[in-house]
Amino acid sequence: MKRNFLYSIIIALTCLFTGSCTKDFETINVNPNVVSDVDVRLLFTTSLVPMQTSRGGEYWNEGFTHFLSACQLVTGQSYAVATTAVNGRYRLFYTSVLPNLVEIRRLVALKADKERYAQISAITYIPQVMMALKVSDMNGSIPYTEANQGRDAAKYNPKYDSQESLYNTWLQELTEAISTLEKPLTDQVGYGTNDVFFGGDVTKWIKLANALKLRIAARYQNQNPTKAAQIFKEVMADPVGTLSSVADQLVHKNPTYYPFGIDGYNIDIYSRHFAVGTAVEFLKSSKDPRLGIYYDKNSLTGSFKDTLAKYNKVLPSWINPNDPDIMYQGGPADFQSNPPVSTYFVNPLNAGGSNRYQLISTVNRKFFAPTVDRGSGTVIDVLFSYAEVCLQIAEFIQKGYGTGVNTKGTAAEWYNKGVTASVATMNEIAISAGSTSHVNLDVRIQTLLDNPKVKFDGKNDLEKIYIQSLLNFYREPNEAFTLARRTGYPKFNSTLLARETVNDVLPRRWWTTDPGQVNHDNWSAAMTEQGFTPNDFTIAKLNAERIWFDKNSPDYGKGN
Repeated sequence: MKRNFLYSIIIALTCLFTGSCTKDFETINVNPNVVSDVDVRLLFTTSLVPMQTSRGGEYWNEGFTHFLSACQLVTGQSYAVATTAVNGRYRLFYTSVLPNLVEIRRLVALKADKERYAQISAITYIPQVMMALKVSDMNGSIPYTEANQGRDAAKYNPKYDSQESLYNTWLQELTEAISTLEKPLTDQVGYGTNDVFFGGDVTKWIKLANALKLRIAARYQNQNPTKAAQIFKEVMADPVGTLSSVADQLVHKNPTYYPFGIDGYNIDIYSRHFAVGTAVEFLKSSKDPRLGIYYDKNSLTGSFKDTLAKYNKVLPSWINPNDPDIMYQGGPADFQSNPPVSTYFVNPLNAGGSNRYQLISTVNRKFFAPTVDRGSGTVIDVLFSYAEVCLQIAEFIQKGYGTGVNTKGTAAEWYNKGVTASVATMNEIAISAGSTSHVNLDVRIQTLLDNPKVKFDGKNDLEKIYIQSLLNFYREPNEAFTLARRTGYPKFNSTLLARETVNDVLPRRWWTTDPGQVNHDNWSAAMTEQGFTPNDFTIAKLNAERIWFDKNSPDYGKGN
């Protein structure tokens, strides 16, 4: 401060004797080491890109190995592999997403014309809540209302907000953001191309905010169904509403984005990922076009029958030789169980001569990693789908939450729109990836909707909504896992999609480690309040000690 003051005096005296002063003298006493006028829009992109589903280990360390395995859509050699490598979402939120969003709002507040930035400031809360919700989904209580205050307020010991209070905070932030964005403001600065999701489209951000409110409402159901119904009614009564077509989906497409490495082979990290037989059989029996999109064909294609006959070989008894979809086979959800089938996870069938047939289908790797096996496709990452919104609305209407509000359709109508949107979106992703895809989808989708296992006909309709939501979340494993926890589906002994018994104990949350002396007390208090055993990361504890939204949920497979 003294140096700047003396510098100003010297300049003033120089001006006095040289006559060279100008009207810009007020800018001289500005610290040259501080950027005082930054284009805040540039900070937005760096917060959005890390939110992509495949970053932060969501597929590498969590999606396949834990979440989709717990949902019995995918299986691998061991469920418990890489437990210590999980929870990258936590670090990602606090290092790559939250800081720049907070900084945008701080810089806007300092601007003389800050009113022109009202909309872009409001928008920052929407991706912030979306990512924070994902962090809390696996950790429960987290620092939020006092987070990221070290730089400006020297606050290095933020409290851990309980999950229930977080939901209330997020709903308030989303509601206020929607209110600001729906006002007829003029002369507003927009994000433009710095918004890699919506290109600065304010209406789409409003719709996403309302969709996020529905996502939060779903998590309330086992704790406060009245609150869930209230949120649903608020969203349906909003004049803009939520996502209204696939064109509103939160999508990121980048031809240079390689979520599993430039050659795609990191998709096989830890082990190759295989299809689960119950999921495959459901997709086959319901004539679902997503069968070939989600899972790869095995070796039983072409003239395999001639080869078997030539060498006098037969297929194992668990495969129906007359199955028209014989090229798709799944294995047991528990990799170690049912040896007559599970042996074929790692051992091909000896078909005679030099012929070896892989019998169990793998995850369709190119669908996730378009560059695998020298492919040249492009990843489309759908972070929030129209299908999710449709199926969530169908669930709420089916449960009676729509009384007294215009639901803009019946449960059956929303359900059918959700299934249709899911198949169409997955097919679009597959086309971009250069993977298995379909043409003339309309007929195939109608056939699917008319199938007794899918048709919304008054028989097990709520379970059908859950199953279709689960299948839609094949590329959103966090949401699939949350659905399986809150509903208990897939359930044991189902006549539609039955859950298998597995020997592994399955975790229901992750953990946060002791942050050290500076914030140990707040962390310890949060662990105690949630009923967690501090620093005990055993899977038994991660199963038994649940986060708030999950405390009253049914056990895996015990939905009702």
